[in-house]
Amino acid sequence: MDFTFQPPFLAGLSGYVAEMGSAFLCAALGIVPTVRHADYIGAWLEVLREDSRAIFRAASAATKAADWLLSRHQEARSAREDQKPDADAWLRRAA
Repeated sequence: MDFTFQPPFLAGLSGYVAEMGSAFLCAALGIVPTVRHADYIGAWLEVLREDSRAIFRAASAATKAADWLLSRHQEARSAREDQKPDADAWLRRAA
């Protein structure tokens, strides 16, 4: 079977992109992964050697996805911080 980076193989490449994105997110958030990202990503090396640009397209897509998720994470964190009651104001009212 010859691999190309055209459908339907492109759909298979999405797993590689997702795995890279997961590794990027773990690194950015300081999470020690319980899976072996490097082993899974390494399994794609032979396929990626056939298309020298595929690694860059996959890394770009993974970075965009990770950045999008990280920005949503930061927005959610900020929203939670905004909703926390002001302890000092509560203490002033209680006094």
